[in-house]
Amino acid sequence: MSTGNLPEGWVDTQLGNVIEYGKTSKKDLSDVNGETWVLELEDIEKDSSKLLNKVVASNRPFKSTKNSFKKGDVLYGKLRPYLNKIIIASDDGVCTTEIIPMNAEPACCNKYLFFWLKSSTFLGYVSDVSYGVNMPRLGTSDGLKAPLRLAPLAEQKIIAEKLDTLLAQVDSTKARLEQIPKILKRFRQAVLGAAVNGSLTESWRSKNKFSHDKWERVALSHIVKKIEAGKSLKCIETPPHEQQYGIVKISAVTWGEYNEEESKTLPDDSLFIESRRIAVGDFLISRANTLELLGNPVIVKQVTKNLMLSDKVLRLVMIDSDKPWINIFLRSCYGRKEIEFRSTGNQLSMRNIGQKALLEIPIPKPSIEEQVEIARRVEQLFAYADTIEKQVNNALSRVNNLTQSILAKAFRGELTAQWRAENPELISGENSAAALLEKIKAERAASTGKKASRKKS
Repeated sequence: MSTGNLPEGWVDTQLGNVIEYGKTSKKDLSDVNGETWVLELEDIEKDSSKLLNKVVASNRPFKSTKNSFKKGDVLYGKLRPYLNKIIIASDDGVCTTEIIPMNAEPACCNKYLFFWLKSSTFLGYVSDVSYGVNMPRLGTSDGLKAPLRLAPLAEQKIIAEKLDTLLAQVDSTKARLEQIPKILKRFRQAVLGAAVNGSLTESWRSKNKFSHDKWERVALSHIVKKIEAGKSLKCIETPPHEQQYGIVKISAVTWGEYNEEESKTLPDDSLFIESRRIAVGDFLISRANTLELLGNPVIVKQVTKNLMLSDKVLRLVMIDSDKPWINIFLRSCYGRKEIEFRSTGNQLSMRNIGQKALLEIPIPKPSIEEQVEIARRVEQLFAYADTIEKQVNNALSRVNNLTQSILAKAFRGELTAQWRAENPELISGENSAAALLEKIKAERAASTGKKASRKKS
């Protein structure tokens, strides 16, 4: 780490000079009671340091030895450290040996250490030195050599307080932004519902002398001329290249947009069925999926790959003018209820709908003129929602970067520049970070000396 432009009284050092990283107290199940907190990595949310679950030993008995920790300790997840799983213990407890408890107090502020471990400087170092391909870890020797930018103790506490306040504001902003896509999802469903029950074009009908009573009610079989399906084939799991042939997966039509990359390559070009080739304008749905996504329609807008239908992706053949309206209906709450009612399967994760059941779905059918107006209004309102969602996603991206930006400012001393100017006596001389390191070094030497003396006697 660069030592240039350090604030007065600060030093760049190594983590092992402040704490004995990796040195932990161990406990077995017999050493704890039923109310002892047992922490696993899965209980910590990545990046946010939120505790997702707090489980006690009576509900999580363990066989292997655990690391012991005390209230106030920094608990650092060394396994897959890029997940940034770090919390401060709210109580005493035990944890997996993949979590390293650290206590730097009273020589150093634990909350300051907590924030440092979340900084991009520390994360970058860990990314470089972690070992293991599938399950990388921060080893003990590398942990001891990890960089630590150390401020004077009094300033550490001020930095921790400021970061607590600022990052809480960032988290609050992020939480509000994350609610907006959920609101937009409800908005889109409301638009679709209004389109299908006629309220979206109520004023249009009045102006143009159309009547809602004139809407027909027909079975889907009266609109869909036929349903086409592909075959179940054993394929290469990767998508085909430009000159290869492939088959679509249900995920290609799951999220409302046709995704060619969600496909598999046929092992032999002779297996390709030309009559089942996917083309621009095709109306596709999945006949097997989770209940929420089953039967979601997609109208194909662009094709670049040689792909055909699978046994689980159906093509509904109908005249082009009917496609926008059927698309709106099947995506609406009314269409979803019809599909749910007619679907089969006992598994919670996967449901099916047969072609006969699909064709029996009753469809309200306005005049072609009103269908066109409904589709225009839905498209306009969805475009409005899409614009907002894009802006929200851009804002979320900036907010996510804001955390690291604030941490970087903190560890450059920018958040406490005025405080340092007002309190020079708290950052210099015996209160400097250099003096703090010497104190820690002396205390360790004295402790080692006492142990050696007791061993000799």
